[in-house]
Amino acid sequence: MAAKDDLGRTGEELARRWLERRGCTVLDRNWRCRTGEIDLVAQDGDDLVVVEVKTRRSLRTGHPAEAVTPRKLARLRLLAGLWLAEHEVRAAGLRVDVVAVWLPRGGPARIDHRQGVA
Repeated sequence: MAAKDDLGRTGEELARRWLERRGCTVLDRNWRCRTGEIDLVAQDGDDLVVVEVKTRRSLRTGHPAEAVTPRKLARLRLLAGLWLAEHEVRAAGLRVDVVAVWLPRGGPARIDHRQGVA
């Protein structure tokens, strides 16, 4: 399980850097409550962005973004409301993004950022 956790942390760190290079401000990481977890919460201009990060070493089981189901997206929308209720952040809009990270052995990381998936 530790290897999987390390892979996930690596993917989240790469996703954080990716978002920041594109002008987003990361407000929170791995925020948890009884309902679930948000990998990253960011601000992009006036919008709050809830980010689900999926990281894989191989595409053998499919693209990492394919693991984000409609049920997961609905939960992320719910979690976004709970996060906002606990934080003094004003946002004009709310967006759910998926950052898919592929870390092939011996090759460079590949990032696929899908904005506004829900």
